[in-house]
Amino acid sequence: MFNHTKIVSPVILLSIFSALFTFAVFAAEKSRQSEVTTAEEVNWGYLNPLRGDQSPGAADLWGDRTKYIATGMLVRFKKGFSSPPHIHNISYRGIVIKGAMHNDDPTAEHMWMPTASYWTQPAGENHITAANDRSNMIYLEIDSGPYLVKPSDQHFDNGERPVNIHTSNLIWLKSQDSSLIDGDNIQISYLWKKEASASLTNSTPLQGLMLKVTAGTKLTIDSESEEFRAVVIQGGSSYQSAETTSVTNLNPGSYFSSTGQFTHQLITREDTIFYIRSNGLFIARTLKRTR
Repeated sequence: MFNHTKIVSPVILLSIFSALFTFAVFAAEKSRQSEVTTAEEVNWGYLNPLRGDQSPGAADLWGDRTKYIATGMLVRFKKGFSSPPHIHNISYRGIVIKGAMHNDDPTAEHMWMPTASYWTQPAGENHITAANDRSNMIYLEIDSGPYLVKPSDQHFDNGERPVNIHTSNLIWLKSQDSSLIDGDNIQISYLWKKEASASLTNSTPLQGLMLKVTAGTKLTIDSESEEFRAVVIQGGSSYQSAETTSVTNLNPGSYFSSTGQFTHQLITREDTIFYIRSNGLFIARTLKRTR
């Protein structure tokens, strides 16, 4: 009698195991609830590719600034940069991470805004942007793309009005004044809020705010938001969660996010400011001082 048992070659077995491993990794990535990107990991390009190296550098933290979707990005400027008068097709928000920035009408006197200052730029409004420090970087956020630069003769009024808030004019609240924070070493400043659509019964307002946390503070951020995004604006912290295998150092410009019920764990190395974008319930709770 003949033995019809076939021997599978090691090459075929290796291919099968490799395919199964790749599928498992892909499935795990698809099921992840969180994302962490350090400032050192971002890929830089140009904010206005048509101007080449005369344009500020830009790097998407989330989304895609070339598509019809919301996006958050880093933008960096050389010392002495001053744009020609121009408009944008969409409105955006800007928060200074480092340096000194000016954003206003072309004829306005320069008001240099330092780290943690905040401004909004309405679509269609003629303006310039300038930078005045050795190193300048902002976080720029849009609710819909693509992000385009257009000549000032195409200006229009979309009904919005610009906001420029110097960091010294921010209003910081303590835990007794806000249900979103709990602890003595943390404060909150509300920047903007978009009311939920009346046509969507289960929708919640989308809002942007900043958290200021004292150096050496251990804290958790428990979120139940479908969209929770955070960017380090000033200072620095170590980060960990149930989906990270090691502690990650987050410097200014770093980003973390989550979807659904999730807990972020942080320890601030110095006085730190986080920008938060969220459309649901979350609470930032300080646990103890580490020093």
